[in-house]
Amino acid sequence: MNVLFIMADQLRWDHLACAGHPYLRTPNIDALARRGVRFTQAYVNSGVCGPSRMSYYTGRTPSSHGATWNRVPLSVGEVTLGEYLRGQGLHLALAGKTHVMVDHEGLARLQLEGGSELHTLLTRGGFEEIDRYDGHHAPGTESGYPAFLRAHGYDSADPWSDYVISGVDAGGQVVSGWHMRHVHLPARVREEHSETAYMTDQALAYIRRMGDQPWVLHLSYVKPHWPYMAPAPYHARYTPEQCLPVVRNEAETIDAHPVLAAYRQSEESQSFSRDDCIRTVRPAYQGLIEQLDHHLGRLFNALEQQGRFKDTLIVFCADHGDFLGDHWLGEKELFYDTVQRVPFIVVDPSAAADATRGSTDDRFVEGIDVVPTILDALGMAIPQHRIEGRSLLPLTRGQTLPSWRDTTVSELDFAYKAARRRLGLAPDQCQAWSLRNARWRYVYWQSAPEQLYDLQADPDQFVDLGRSAATEGVRQAFRGQLLVWLAARKRRTTVSLEQIERGTDNHKKAGVFYGQW
Repeated sequence: MNVLFIMADQLRWDHLACAGHPYLRTPNIDALARRGVRFTQAYVNSGVCGPSRMSYYTGRTPSSHGATWNRVPLSVGEVTLGEYLRGQGLHLALAGKTHVMVDHEGLARLQLEGGSELHTLLTRGGFEEIDRYDGHHAPGTESGYPAFLRAHGYDSADPWSDYVISGVDAGGQVVSGWHMRHVHLPARVREEHSETAYMTDQALAYIRRMGDQPWVLHLSYVKPHWPYMAPAPYHARYTPEQCLPVVRNEAETIDAHPVLAAYRQSEESQSFSRDDCIRTVRPAYQGLIEQLDHHLGRLFNALEQQGRFKDTLIVFCADHGDFLGDHWLGEKELFYDTVQRVPFIVVDPSAAADATRGSTDDRFVEGIDVVPTILDALGMAIPQHRIEGRSLLPLTRGQTLPSWRDTTVSELDFAYKAARRRLGLAPDQCQAWSLRNARWRYVYWQSAPEQLYDLQADPDQFVDLGRSAATEGVRQAFRGQLLVWLAARKRRTTVSLEQIERGTDNHKKAGVFYGQW
């Protein structure tokens, strides 16, 4: 069994043809969905790159793994997918982005010096890097992309900034895609030398090198994440009229929740409140998605030619979505389906999954389900004392289950955001949890009023019932459910359940005879 774990950065769930987008062309992702199961109600454990990815990589929620925002390192004490695999003689290869932050203090405490194999693995989150490139700043020595660009004639000390995310305006001036007004222009880099093409090439080369050896590969694309600069011809594939309508109304800004109001003061939200920004960015965003689909087609064709679809588990997902002006917001983080809900496709090569191929599944799945799914597919035991997700293979194989989750939970820590200072909060007053079921979305804020949305009556989350006396009973029930959820986090991670069973009531075997008469 091989494993191909594909993640797109900042890809909205509703921006695929198979999810109902009326204009976007994603034939290769659609074909992947026909090979497996498309989970229509998939949610991340945080709407922020770092904590979401750490949940994908550990099978644990941010409340448990502790990496609650992009600049918070994952503790060296956390066990990632790569470490589980190494215990069975497998390696987790990486092509692309991880957003793993190094726990320098933890490494120093353990006196792990640079250069050792263990030090290297811990700094990389257990990944063996083919090429690492996080995509939101110029790549450094961890990536071969700058040298690749220079070798192809992009003569610059920083070819990423000067070519990949820049264009040329009508006056002949080089302009940066960091200014979103310019993203209607084609990037200065040729399409075959773009970020998405380059990382696909890295993955293809790795799979070829592995031959018949089993492999596990995390292919993690940086697009369609900002800067929203697409190479030709993808920059001009769509018009504003071929984009989804913006989901917002004036009423939701009146007496708005204080955290939302603070986020709406940020520069990206102010920009995305402009119609010209939305009409410029959304077509480019869609072009980046079509480009991603094109290169996934290259990858899938290679797998088909090599006969790898027969023995490869494929997971396709995203780390979160993108507001793109919905709810008068830019970026991500907050608790709307626009951000929290993601595309999620699982292709299980087992014959036991044949009956579910091409189907959709409306049960709630979460990012923490990926690790146990991969371990299960590889025939490895799932460490139940650590892992908080569930294997999805019973769902892909049509098994009857006694129960499944009816609520999905996501988290946010906005201590690093300017919104915190606008609200006058200390860094330890900024956590929030969202519980979403088929009817309601409830949000508990550590230092702000609760939020509550009736998703049946108000699917777009325009009307916040969190401060309404009429919904106090509903909110009270959710508070109790949140308490139960928090109490169930798996914090005892140093002994397995099997060790506890073996050690239960064994004090006399250890020579301890207290309590005898």
